[in-house]
Amino acid sequence: MRGFRGMLLGLLVSFGAVTGAAAQTVEIEYWQYVFDARIKAMNELIKRFEAANPNIKVKHTTFPYADYQTKIAAAVPAGQGPDVVQLFYGWLDNFVAAKFIQPLPRDAFPPAMIEKEFYPIVSAMKRDGEYYGLPTAVRSLALFYNKKLFQEAGLDPAKPPATIDELLDAAKKTTKRDAAGNMLSAGITLDFPGQDYHWWRETLLRQNGGAPYSDDNRKVTYDSEAGARSLNWYADLQRVHKVGQVGFMDEGQAAFRAGRAAMTIDGSFRLGGFGAIKAFEWGVAELPAGADGKKANFASYWVNAITAKPTGEKLEAAKKFMAFVTSPEAMQLWLETVGELPARKAAAETEKNLNHPIYGPFLKALNYSHATVFVDEMGQRQVSLDMINRVLIQNQDAKASLTDAAKAEQAILDKFYKK
Repeated sequence: MRGFRGMLLGLLVSFGAVTGAAAQTVEIEYWQYVFDARIKAMNELIKRFEAANPNIKVKHTTFPYADYQTKIAAAVPAGQGPDVVQLFYGWLDNFVAAKFIQPLPRDAFPPAMIEKEFYPIVSAMKRDGEYYGLPTAVRSLALFYNKKLFQEAGLDPAKPPATIDELLDAAKKTTKRDAAGNMLSAGITLDFPGQDYHWWRETLLRQNGGAPYSDDNRKVTYDSEAGARSLNWYADLQRVHKVGQVGFMDEGQAAFRAGRAAMTIDGSFRLGGFGAIKAFEWGVAELPAGADGKKANFASYWVNAITAKPTGEKLEAAKKFMAFVTSPEAMQLWLETVGELPARKAAAETEKNLNHPIYGPFLKALNYSHATVFVDEMGQRQVSLDMINRVLIQNQDAKASLTDAAKAEQAILDKFYKK
């Protein structure tokens, strides 16, 4: 009898220990937008994190991109929704102003460590000495080109354009039209709603000696001779050289995937989608340099941030999860699954990665890239789209369209900084 009672007591003690452990399990929620490769990568990271931290569970929730900001804006003030959230770096000021996110705790994310180990472009996450988010991965732009169309045009597919003059020459040679002049295949895609407005703003403009904004980002400075030269050069791809056409097959990436564009400017995030192409071999090259050899590129990223919601043990769990998804291990997995580049230099600039024929051009660009500081990314994007539409659709003079755009964007900046 004593043996039975002892065994029963032991079972009760064991059961109590198990239930006690279960009661100590902390659940946090992570939100991101719907993008298949990103969902796959994050599910794998959560699996690894939970294996290493069995007392923390992470609920992974996703929303369509069009609804994403609205969902966050509704959930966080009500004390609901994510503990850790993924957001576009260009949304930072709006999220900070609305108090949706909190500064990264310095004990887990010392600013000195961030500035030593991450690419300088993450400084766009710093406000008043505090960092509000960190990326797992970063993006830059590159030139994607169709090796089959290059070969058919008599171009060496092993030698993509290295300068904008070579780019224009290759575009002329690879453009195909029917007898009536209708475009059958573009030499290069023209897609300002895609990545071309970044190409113009942070690459072509700088290669012409200009800059989009003042050093403190409070004044628009592209309404200049450099701005006019760069915008005219871009517009002339359609107006004069007829090597590309706005709206051809709706999107630049769609035309390239279909084999009906020899070149397109796009981001490293496109690697997953282009990887499914079977009809032709494609290559990647650094963005062509300016006439004087000057290189420039645009970098962007989505960051992970801790919302205003978690406190206590949930905050501690959120810190651990944030640290894990921004670790070198997570970054390498993200590169291999999503195609986006590691945000830490040591993780990115391995010999294998730098010499990779696909990743290499994007990684090399990070050292001369600029991350545009947006105060209203959607509004500022629309200003750029209106600018190019006035030139290419309404035939407005490029300098006049630039002036109109600068006034409209300056009003956005002034409104924000006067808050």
